[in-house]
Amino acid sequence: MFKKPEFEILPAGNVPVSHGHASSYSERGFWRKLVAIAGRASRKLLVSALTLFHCLQDHATPRWAKGVIMGALGYLILPVDAIPDFIPVIGLADDWAVIVAALATVAVYVRDEHKARAREQVARVLGRSAREFSQPQ
Repeated sequence: MFKKPEFEILPAGNVPVSHGHASSYSERGFWRKLVAIAGRASRKLLVSALTLFHCLQDHATPRWAKGVIMGALGYLILPVDAIPDFIPVIGLADDWAVIVAALATVAVYVRDEHKARAREQVARVLGRSAREFSQPQ
């Protein structure tokens, strides 16, 4: 028989989410994780995660999409996942896959301003201009 999942209200936009990866999400944990992986993560992963973060903060993003985003960012934050993050080269591959899947799922709600803010933040951290950063290498 189908069992209704338990829900809890989390501070980020008061979005009800089921227990699991989404319940691992916290804004503080997100920023800690980004700082921890900034030196070894690809710029695409950093920009994509920040794009999702800004979409999550947007009041126009529907609650279900915020739940998807919180699940993906919660997976990124979670210290134990399918491929441990400390493994060189492939350690963040599963995190990247989850982030990409979430972006594809909520793409219609991702605005250009979310992407621009994410690129600017990553560019600041990596010491490059946002314009230079947005150009393919």
